[in-house]
Amino acid sequence: MGFSKKCVSLCSLLLLMLFIGVAARVQKDEASKISAVEKEQLHSSENSTMAARLGEIEEEALNEHAVDNPEDVAASVEMITKNSTERRRLGFFSCATGNPIDDCWRCDPNWLQNRKRLADCGIGFGRNAIGGRDGEFYLVTDPGDHDAVNPRPGTLRHAVIQDEPLWIVFKRDMVITLKQELIMNSFKTIDGRGVNVHIANGGCITIQFITNVIIHGLHIHDCKPTGNAMVRSSPSHYGWRTRADGDAISIFGSSHIWVDHNSLSNCADGLVDAVMGSTAITISNNYFTHHNEVILLGHSDSYVRDKQMQATIAYNHFGEGLIQRMPRCRHGYFHVVNNDYTHWEMYAIGGSAEPTINSQGNRYLAPANSFAKEVL
Repeated sequence: MGFSKKCVSLCSLLLLMLFIGVAARVQKDEASKISAVEKEQLHSSENSTMAARLGEIEEEALNEHAVDNPEDVAASVEMITKNSTERRRLGFFSCATGNPIDDCWRCDPNWLQNRKRLADCGIGFGRNAIGGRDGEFYLVTDPGDHDAVNPRPGTLRHAVIQDEPLWIVFKRDMVITLKQELIMNSFKTIDGRGVNVHIANGGCITIQFITNVIIHGLHIHDCKPTGNAMVRSSPSHYGWRTRADGDAISIFGSSHIWVDHNSLSNCADGLVDAVMGSTAITISNNYFTHHNEVILLGHSDSYVRDKQMQATIAYNHFGEGLIQRMPRCRHGYFHVVNNDYTHWEMYAIGGSAEPTINSQGNRYLAPANSFAKEVL
């Protein structure tokens, strides 16, 4: 009888321990599910309140990408430009143009075989963006975007979501109409040199919580809002995306980004937006036309984490049909250098929330409207 009572007591204790263990496991699983859902919601939204929650966790990591003295970087751009311009005087048949980015790779007659040389040609705050330099080449052969969750090999979407570094090139001219925003992974170069590639009439490019991206030589236009759909961001992850605004290139909480030699126009929202603590950015040699809000640098006047934002805007042509934000700056340090402004209707460069804007060597052809000639 005593043995039976002991057995019952022991069994009861074991059952209690098992119950506690299962309950703890369920609680842990539920917590991990909630955490995953919260993070996906955060990655899927540009709501500043939600982003601030993750911002506290990632702030230290992002700060390490901002330089202590941005004036040194601005001075280095001036020196590089000066040296490149002086080399242009070597002779009539010199290939040098005075543009240090172009002179870095275009003078190589075998540039097509030495594409990755481009990764060493950046200037300004995004100069250390290496993109896919240390990876393999990926050849895009299919302009389709059949499935945003399970993209086909050979498509641009399949290329940009891979985990490993990739230098992405195109087999032929193509127009890519994306069903959903193109969510990139870190260490990617999209290199459109040698072909005529348009990303148009659908979703466009999202650079979110990643690093080391180069986008070169694309035509990006007529981007439309997308979202409320599942979209893959890596081989192991896809999730629900809320509404995307329709930016040509959206940079969100990312670093070491270089946007060079693209033509951008006529999108639903911005052409290039960099927000939520993004930094180490260069936007260079692009041709902007036919758009209202061209470049936004900084999320809002109240989002102080953008004080770490450092961006170089260099050698761009702001052409016909533009209205404002070339760029619009908040909080951070912005070197706007050697750009050509040939049209705007409201203003060219604007700022608020005490940004530092170093405007240097730009050419302005002001509109007839006297109110559009003021410095804001």
